[in-house]
Amino acid sequence: MKPYIVPFEKLKVGDVELVGGKNASIGEMIASLAALGVSVPGGFATTAHAYRDFLAQGGLDERIRAALANLDVDDIDRLTTVGAQIRGWMRETPFPERLHDELLDAWRRMGEGANFAVAVRSSATAEDLPEASFAGQQETFLNVRGAAHLLTCAHEVYASLFNDRAIAYRVHNRFDHAAVALSVGVQHMVRSDLGAAGVMFTLDTDSGFRGVVFITAAYGLGETVVQGAVNPDEFYVYKPALRAGRPPILRRNLGGKAIKMIYGEPGSDERVRTVEVAQSERLRFSLDDADILELARQALIIEDHYRIPMDIEWGKDGATGKIYILQARPETVQSRSSGRSIQRFTLKGRSKLLVSGRSIGQRIGAGHARVVKHIKDMGRVRAGDVLVADMTDPDWEPVMKRAAAIVTNRGGRTCHAAIIAREL
Repeated sequence: MKPYIVPFEKLKVGDVELVGGKNASIGEMIASLAALGVSVPGGFATTAHAYRDFLAQGGLDERIRAALANLDVDDIDRLTTVGAQIRGWMRETPFPERLHDELLDAWRRMGEGANFAVAVRSSATAEDLPEASFAGQQETFLNVRGAAHLLTCAHEVYASLFNDRAIAYRVHNRFDHAAVALSVGVQHMVRSDLGAAGVMFTLDTDSGFRGVVFITAAYGLGETVVQGAVNPDEFYVYKPALRAGRPPILRRNLGGKAIKMIYGEPGSDERVRTVEVAQSERLRFSLDDADILELARQALIIEDHYRIPMDIEWGKDGATGKIYILQARPETVQSRSSGRSIQRFTLKGRSKLLVSGRSIGQRIGAGHARVVKHIKDMGRVRAGDVLVADMTDPDWEPVMKRAAAIVTNRGGRTCHAAIIAREL
């Protein structure tokens, strides 16, 4: 009988086809790097077999294939309609009885009682490959408590394989919809709602320089950094100095950190909520030197193990002060560069400066400015426009591909939108 559930510690990096890139990497780190000092919260993953057996019920897979057969993903309105229809079908389809029972059994073994918190994450079998990040394509649910909420969130993760952004991304990157399966990762929560969290890369994301670890951090759960909802603190750590035991922190940039994501009120239906950060906290760095060095050390261990530049999500437990690695994936932009040539772009002319900010990447775009205030108005963006918005996230991917350039009001250089923009 093909397995439906596998504990993280029994997974290895080669199990991508079984549990997707994200969950395979979590298992690899728990099994191979824990003894070297990398701390990763435990849990389990559902398998691609479970997902495909779910889709086989009532010919759901055939209905999905027919709906996507002639879909033009550049027709935003049609994409929205078809995506919503498919997700509706998936929500209406119950889990097979065996999957339902094994999922709950594995969850109960994770903790005492029904009130412990888990993160319910997605992991696609074509995700986190060196040639495509699939960054933020599927859903993540934090602070999930109780059996009913676990099942609901797992169902939503399955349905999210057919988010509009995920459908469009697969088409643009020439992945067969039917060849991609989804794994649900259930992982113990880290109390970073009381501490800090963020993303780090084992290279400089703009230049590709591999001699640094680039860390972004903000207060609370890491989704605000990943989604680009905050301007995070930034830290650069010089790898050779770190390895030699010399002071390695090259630079600190203080971010705005205006909001943070924390747990919802106990007993409420709200799993997480966003609150403002006190002015005094905004003016302080969210990490001290000891935290920065500990993060950089763990990043080096991970990169040395995988032997490629890595994109790593982390959290600091505010109750214990301990640093945890939540997931790690290959970096997908600079690591593909040959490094043998440099392209330089120069403005041919100048005019009155209207607004300035921080650049991501090394190129120049020009076009008509298209100010989009809500995602429902994405269809207004035409090829060659400059997309201007308060913030983009992976839901905007279908039109990000059309834009000559993107201007946002918020978001750091390691958020999902920035990763996708650099890929494009």
